[in-house]
Amino acid sequence: MPDQTRAIIFTDLDGTLLDYATYSFNDALPALTLIKERSIPLVVCSSKTAAEIEYHRKNLENHHPFVSENGGGIFVPKGYFGFLVKDLDLCKQDASIRLDSNHTYEIVRLGARYDELRRVLKVLRQKGFPVRGFGDMSDAEVSVLTGLPVQEAILAKQREFDEPFVVDGGQDQIGLIKDAIEELGFHYIEGRIGHIVGASDKGKAVDLLISLYETAFGRVTTIGIGDAPNDIPMLQGVDRPVVVQQPDGSYHRNIRLEGLIMADGKGPAGWNRAVMDLLTREHFTGLHGSPL
Repeated sequence: MPDQTRAIIFTDLDGTLLDYATYSFNDALPALTLIKERSIPLVVCSSKTAAEIEYHRKNLENHHPFVSENGGGIFVPKGYFGFLVKDLDLCKQDASIRLDSNHTYEIVRLGARYDELRRVLKVLRQKGFPVRGFGDMSDAEVSVLTGLPVQEAILAKQREFDEPFVVDGGQDQIGLIKDAIEELGFHYIEGRIGHIVGASDKGKAVDLLISLYETAFGRVTTIGIGDAPNDIPMLQGVDRPVVVQQPDGSYHRNIRLEGLIMADGKGPAGWNRAVMDLLTREHFTGLHGSPL
């Protein structure tokens, strides 16, 4: 029997594990079933809020850590690793890491505070840029903009570390807006909708989570799956980066990495084919002692 390698899968949601049109993961069910059978951790790493991710994790029957709002926050179920995140020297020594907790999670806060991001938008408007963030929109407006049902749009507005925004009248000024955001000490992330964030990104969150997994379980091989530029830091930090096709069948022009696996298919269909191929060809298995 071939040697087995322990693996972790990090995945984006929108346009990757979830179909853009229906927000369904049904086309990925064969691979999701195999992942559960092998006890391979599936770690959601998304631009979505914690409230949104919890909604989808419930549907996925997923109990692993997750990353919200483009790397702004890491949510670790209490007791998951068998140690407290706050007790690790790694977290004690890194001044950029702020720790919090509630009754369910230890929360590693890597992102800016939401009120700081709202102030950035206010300054941009004072400079004459016609920008509006999710915090300026009604639930119905966010629903129309994103295609989410209103109940999920409500979850999308429960933001902590990242503010999506639109430019009224088109994207002609986006270059100037990006420069203005950087001058204020923040960053612009490209996606279907632009995002203002602090110093966090998906790559920093994934690096820290890999350290936590390897502290608990030893060496692991990591797989990362995404579809858009905000996934690039995550894809750069894993051993097997995978990109799925856009709705038109193309791959995003800005994702060019050494060793990049080009999934044969859009969204969850491409996700399914890529994961099934990797798990079959490389004989990946799960981590003993981790939750299903």
